[in-house]
Amino acid sequence: MRFGPLVPGRLVPWLSHDGRLILAARAVRAFAYGYLSVILGVYLEGLGLAPWQIGAVLTVTLAGSAALTVIFSVIADTAGRRRMLFISAVLMAAAGGAFAVTSNYLLLLLASLTGTVGATSGEVGPFLSLEQAILPQTTDAQHRTALFGVYNTAGALAGAAGSLFAAAPTAMERWLGLPPVAALRVMFVLYAALGLCVLLLFTHLSPAVELAEAARHATRPGLRASRGIVMRLAALFGLDSLAGGFVVQSLMAYWLHLRWGAGPEVLGPVFLGIGLLQAGSFLAAAKLGARFGLINTMVFTHLPSNLLLMLVPAAPSLPWAIGLLLARHALSQMDVPTRQSYTMAVVTPAERTAAAAATNVVRNVAQAITPVLSGVAMQTVALGLPFVLGGGLKIVYDIVLFAVFRRIRPLEER
Repeated sequence: MRFGPLVPGRLVPWLSHDGRLILAARAVRAFAYGYLSVILGVYLEGLGLAPWQIGAVLTVTLAGSAALTVIFSVIADTAGRRRMLFISAVLMAAAGGAFAVTSNYLLLLLASLTGTVGATSGEVGPFLSLEQAILPQTTDAQHRTALFGVYNTAGALAGAAGSLFAAAPTAMERWLGLPPVAALRVMFVLYAALGLCVLLLFTHLSPAVELAEAARHATRPGLRASRGIVMRLAALFGLDSLAGGFVVQSLMAYWLHLRWGAGPEVLGPVFLGIGLLQAGSFLAAAKLGARFGLINTMVFTHLPSNLLLMLVPAAPSLPWAIGLLLARHALSQMDVPTRQSYTMAVVTPAERTAAAAATNVVRNVAQAITPVLSGVAMQTVALGLPFVLGGGLKIVYDIVLFAVFRRIRPLEER
């Protein structure tokens, strides 16, 4: 069985069959993340967990993601990128199954250590670093930024559909008479099944996704000449991710639930709208990056989005809060495809897996620190404090990124 038609070649004629399989796998995962990130906080609250415990589950998930990214990325170019993707998909299925069958807090923390629970609307687990290294091999340099735009757009559209699907538990309660927690458990069973679908897609990847044999023998994979620039990028991306950890999608959904009483039937459509706006912004980012430069696009779309984020707690009503979040997300993710493309463009092909791992691991570790702090802040200081802290730190990141990297160009442009 071939899966190319899931991403028709006429839409991306410059992309290989392997690239289309990766886009399809990204879309399946993103659909799962989309609904899980909306319901996760509500589900854990339904199990009787306090806000700080919910934050701890999210922190453990992100920490597990960082640990797996390190391990898998270190061995991927020797053990095989496909093999590491297979294992990641199995862990995703196992995590969904564990959350579906247990209410024990310690067991939930243990399941979270797999790092593949969709706590955010973005990618979790080691998938991202592995796919980020593979994708440039599925097209040419001219289309690299556009490909990362399509990759993230596929994720955003599927994630938006998943967010809308987060209203399914409400429908199950009303039409099937299921108790609220039981209806939410069904969603975790589906999450496990979608993990198995991702595994099936990965089994059809060809050997072309591996590091080229010539590159493997010509030089030892890892960071060498680009170590300095990658470490600086990683440090800054870590600051951005540390700030983002205060407002991961699960916490934003939980905040709307606590502050305004919004349930899944409201949160689903809201995050559908957010996902659609993000999808459009990913495609726009590729065009803006080609015209104004990758760094300029990253910084000057990110700054206004962070100001909007800081204003969310001041919203006088639920519609105002939703409007500010929608405006913020129309701009906030334009730095994602440009960031990924820039990182792959300033290193050699043999360094791409290591560079993707270094930057993504730091992001995951940093993001793992703050959700528990966000939960504590909401419970003990001020419900809206995480939005102010997150937006302020992100503005610092934007300013420093522009100052340090505005003159460092991709290798093909030097």
